Amino acid sequence: MAFALSSGVFYTVSTLYFTLVIGLGATKVGLGLGIAGGAGVLASYASGRLADRVGAHRVQAVATVLNGLAMLAYPLASDAVVFTLVACVAAVMRSASGTSKQTMLARWYTGAERVVVRARMRVVTNVFIGLGTLAAAAALLTGTAVAYQAAMTASGVLLLAAAVPLARLGSRVPELPARMVAPVEDRAAGTSAGGPSPLKDRTYLASVACNAVVAVQFGLLTVGVPLWVATTAAPTAVVSVLLVLNTVVVAVLQVRVSRGVHDVRRAGIAVRRASWLLALACGLYALAGHGDVVTACVLLVLAGLAHAFGEILGEAGGWSMAFELADQRNAGAYQGLSQTGYAIAAMVSPVLVTATAIEHETVGWLALAALFVAGGTGAAAVARRHRPAAASVPGVPVPAGASAKAR
Repeated sequence: MAFALSSGVFYTVSTLYFTLVIGLGATKVGLGLGIAGGAGVLASYASGRLADRVGAHRVQAVATVLNGLAMLAYPLASDAVVFTLVACVAAVMRSASGTSKQTMLARWYTGAERVVVRARMRVVTNVFIGLGTLAAAAALLTGTAVAYQAAMTASGVLLLAAAVPLARLGSRVPELPARMVAPVEDRAAGTSAGGPSPLKDRTYLASVACNAVVAVQFGLLTVGVPLWVATTAAPTAVVSVLLVLNTVVVAVLQVRVSRGVHDVRRAGIAVRRASWLLALACGLYALAGHGDVVTACVLLVLAGLAHAFGEILGEAGGWSMAFELADQRNAGAYQGLSQTGYAIAAMVSPVLVTATAIEHETVGWLALAALFVAGGTGAAAVARRHRPAAASVPGVPVPAGASAKAR
């Protein structure tokens, strides 16, 4: 909750803070954030390897603290160089936090439970990012440098607050069932389970690539749709309606949808269905550019619904494939590679979406639709060809139907 509140506040005020308060030009801000994004991509995989060695709960706690300190350091960034350095630290720590979170889920839960817990966390994240956005509106309405600085400081303090329960969780790891912590603690003690590198696992690499293609849809919602709505006959306020609609669908249905995605094959089918829904959304978005006010609004809302349902299906399927196709002896490295795929998608999607749908309109939307279908079809093919290994992970015996819960 604290992490998501911090994110909501930061996303709302950061760009205006960097340009209006610090006084950096838009080009310098864009370049600095671009460099930070690249550093975050590299950190996604590296932090997974680190989590395998020292324990994901430790990486999570330290990364959250350092991320909070980076937020608090932004007010000290008086020039472009310092700003870029602070942004890199923040991006690296955010990536490390995301990877270690995935690794903890992979280590401490099994089977379908991993995906359901991840879905619950996503619901909490979406809701509290929304609340953080609303809270940050006070700074926007005030419009003073002091208000913006207070919002940025609050973002850092919230992250430091989030580190408190994480640190307490880490101190309780030895109390958890041995079968759930043995691999992590063995790595912390300096031993190795001898698992393969995910970079040599062609099945996992293919899964990451296909799901990263589908994950481009996040840039579609945050960048493409707002720009596209401005070119249609619909009022720009529809953008807010679509964002709220997406949040509501995720909050209400993400957990329920995730319960049905409990093995690799079903996960692949879910991603494929998600790609069809995203392709349908692209078609409806394109049609909205050719209608009057009422037609455009109706088509945009229908597109938003298809988009939201595609998003929750794609997320559930992607999580399941990331967990179930991984070798648990190197859970951190595997989840790190999975997070790297999502990070690359996040970095590429704004450019890709604007270069297709916004620049070339209907033809561009159709190209995006084809891209989504290709990614989903590929993910389903990977899942269909997967043959689960019979051997269990050393130190983590999981009988058929068993469910390991971290309480």
